[in-house]
Amino acid sequence: MNPDSYYNSLLFIICTIQSITPGIIIALVFIVFFLYLSAIYSGAEVAFFSLSVPEINEIKEGKGKPGEVASNLIKAPERILATLLIAVNFSNIGVVILSTYVINSLFDFSLQPLLGFFINAILVTFFILLLAEILPKVYATCNTIKFAKKSAIYVLAAEKLFYLMSSLLILTTTLIDKRLAKKKQNISIDDLSHALELTYNEQTDEKEILEGIVNYGNKDVKEIMRPRIDVVAVDISSDCKQLIDVIVNSGYSRIPVYDESFDNIKGILYIKDLLPHINKNDKFNWQQLIRKPYFVPETKMINDLLQEFQQKKIHLAVVIDEYGGTSGIITLEDILEEIVGEINDEYDQDESNYIKIDDNNFVFEGKVLLNDFCKIIHCDDEEFNEVKGNADTLAGLILEMTGEIPQKNEKLVYKNYIFIITVVDARRIKKVKLTIKKSQNQTSR
Repeated sequence: MNPDSYYNSLLFIICTIQSITPGIIIALVFIVFFLYLSAIYSGAEVAFFSLSVPEINEIKEGKGKPGEVASNLIKAPERILATLLIAVNFSNIGVVILSTYVINSLFDFSLQPLLGFFINAILVTFFILLLAEILPKVYATCNTIKFAKKSAIYVLAAEKLFYLMSSLLILTTTLIDKRLAKKKQNISIDDLSHALELTYNEQTDEKEILEGIVNYGNKDVKEIMRPRIDVVAVDISSDCKQLIDVIVNSGYSRIPVYDESFDNIKGILYIKDLLPHINKNDKFNWQQLIRKPYFVPETKMINDLLQEFQQKKIHLAVVIDEYGGTSGIITLEDILEEIVGEINDEYDQDESNYIKIDDNNFVFEGKVLLNDFCKIIHCDDEEFNEVKGNADTLAGLILEMTGEIPQKNEKLVYKNYIFIITVVDARRIKKVKLTIKKSQNQTSR
C-alpha cells in the first residue's frame, strides 16, 4: 500500500469515530482506576523489598495506622510478594481488556488491521509500562518509607481479596523449590578454590581466610592435631610440687593427666580448678579436680568436631588411633587457626617451625604439619598427594619418599622441590632445608 492510501485510510478512521456511549465512559473510568492500582502495587513491590533494617525499625517505631499495617505486612515477605504479583497482573489485564473494548468501540480498523493491532497491543503496553511500572517504581525507589506506608492499606486489601490465590501460589512455589533443591548440584571444594584463585591474583590475608573456610571442612583431626611427642602431660601419681613445676614451665591452661603411660589418659586438669587450692600443702589430692576426657578418632572431620566443642562447651579433645592408643591432642584453637591463621596471645612464645631464608629457601622443623607446610610455601594442599601416603608431617613425607630414615645432608628432589636433611638422629628427622626451583622436574633421588 502506498503512503497516500495509508494516510487516507488513517484519516478515514479518525473521521469515523463512533459516538461516546455511557459504557465507554465507565470503561475509561475503570481504566484509570486499574492503572492507578497497578502503579500502587508496582511501586509497593519495590518499596517493601528495598527497605533496610534501620528503615524497617523506623516504620515499626512510627505512629499511625499506615505504619502499623506496613510493619505487620513486612513480617510475611512471601505473602506480600505473591499478593503484589497477583494484584499487578489483575490490574494490567483489566487495563488491556477495557482498552481494547474502548478502542474497538470508537474506531473501525477493518481497513487497517495492522494499525488496530499496533494501537491495541503496542501502544497500550507502552502506556502500562510507563504509567504503571517505570514511573511508580522510580518514585518508590527514591521514597521507600513514604511509599511503603501509603501503599500499605492497598496491599492489605489485596492480601485479603486474593488470600486463597496467594496461598496456592506460595504452596506451588514451595513445592517447586523443594524439587529443584534436590536436583541442585553442590559446588565442589575444587570449584570454590579455583574461584578464589581467579578472584585474588596475589596471596592476601582475605584470600587465606577464605581458603581456610573452604578447605577446613575437608580435613580430619589427624592433619592438624598436636602429636603426642609434643604434648605436655602429667602423671597422675605426681605430687603438687611436681604438678606446679609442669604448669609453670608449660604455660598451658589445660593439661592431660595419664596413669603410667600416655596411652592411658585419665582426664584433663583445668588450671583454673587448681587455683583456689594453690596454697595447700604437697599432700593435697589434686587428682580429684581432674575432669573427664573427651576422646575423638584421628579420622574425625574437624568441622564436625567444632560443632561438638560448641555443644559440649569444651576446648580440648584427646585423639586416639585405630588401636585405642593416644595419638595426640586437638584444641579449639587448632581448629580456628585453620580458618583465620595463627593465633597468638601475649603469653605465647614465638616457636616458629620454620626459618625463611628468602622466597625460595626455607629451613623447616621435621614435625611441621604438611598442611602448615603447604600454607607457608603457598602451594596447593594436593601438591604431594602422589608421594605423601599417610604422612601428616614433613618428616613423615620424607620417610614416605625414602622408605627409611635418611642420612644427614641427603638430598631428595620432587618436582621443583629440593629437600636436604640437615638434622637427623636414629629415630627422627628434626630439620629439613627446602629449596624451590622455578622449573619442574620429575621425582628422583
